[in-house]
Amino acid sequence: MSLPRAAGMPDYTASGSGFIPEIWSGKLLIKFYDATVLTAISNTDYEGEIKNHGDKVKIRTVPDITIRDYIKGQALTSERPESDPLELLIDKGKYFNFVIDDVDAYQADIKLMDKWSTDASEQMKIKIDTEVLAAVGAQVSAENKGATAGRKSAAFDLGASAAPVQITKTNVLDYLVDCGTVLDEQNIPETGRFVVIPAWMAGLIKKSDLKDASLTGDGTSVLRNGRIGMIDRFELFSSNNIKVTVDGVNCYDVLFGHSLGLTFASQITKTETLRAESTFGDIIRGLNVYGFKVLKEQALGLLYARK
Repeated sequence: MSLPRAAGMPDYTASGSGFIPEIWSGKLLIKFYDATVLTAISNTDYEGEIKNHGDKVKIRTVPDITIRDYIKGQALTSERPESDPLELLIDKGKYFNFVIDDVDAYQADIKLMDKWSTDASEQMKIKIDTEVLAAVGAQVSAENKGATAGRKSAAFDLGASAAPVQITKTNVLDYLVDCGTVLDEQNIPETGRFVVIPAWMAGLIKKSDLKDASLTGDGTSVLRNGRIGMIDRFELFSSNNIKVTVDGVNCYDVLFGHSLGLTFASQITKTETLRAESTFGDIIRGLNVYGFKVLKEQALGLLYARK
């Protein structure tokens, strides 16, 4: 908006006689992207083995060896261990495809191709992250979710359909500890555990007792530095890509577990620039193929929570 003019003052702006031109900033407004967490909470051991959409990766598994009682003099029973391999199917793909006209590319004072390609890459990561997080919750072990979670005790209410648990600053740490105990009952390793929480839940943690640095053993409280870090052997990740279900109120799939439980493989197999046929310009397009699989359902759990 130009400076107001007194009555009778000529208009020299671009909308008037044009002596005062409009100036476009050489910098683009910064675009904020949803943080993606998928590669941090899964193992990507097989990512280097995929090339194209539709590939299949065979994952060998370790068989369960039978342990038997022994008495002196008995004949030993032999077994031939075997196990079926798991298949990681690279059966999903996403692409981007946009055109930059030669005139626009030439006259623009910023590198449109670079900026738009970067945005396409970030948008693709968000789409894949959201899709996988929404699908994995249904595949976790039944012993690690619901109103009777806990393989040994069945003593933990982690929320269920039509009965989500309500998280407050008073009980948020208790529920995180319960999630850790559920994994303990499955004998899941303590290193490599994660939990993906919505932003509002991260805020409650910062308002909880952890705001006192002396309770965490840290020199600086989470309220002061804003970083949550680890709680009860969990590395915490805040994400806006968590699945949200309207179940009376908004309910969130808070996924927790160990990175060995989920494998993910992704690869941009094609990124190319072509000359457009119907106009003077370049076509920039990219193809990303990917797949994911729950390898150990007992290593993953779900807290079904609401505000």
